[in-house]
Amino acid sequence: MDIRFENKVPTIKLNNGMEMPQLGVGTFLVKEDAPERVCHAIKAGFRLIDTAQGYGNEKEVGEGIRKSGIDRSEHFPW
Repeated sequence: MDIRFENKVPTIKLNNGMEMPQLGVGTFLVKEDAPERVCHAIKAGFRLIDTAQGYGNEKEVGEGIRKSGIDRSEHFPW
């Protein structure tokens, strides 16, 4: 079953006028199950994914974003 929730995460306005979600999903130390975790978080309404090249899981995080079916343009920064 594919359930998607309306994005209810509050945002904060930055000095440059951009709106940033106040809550995000961290991916530090998440590797093997990163695609599933990221996909579920996105479907639950999260649009800020905290990741870094140093985490070594860019491929897996990208898989989760693609798997969610939510267009990349809907994620922060938009």
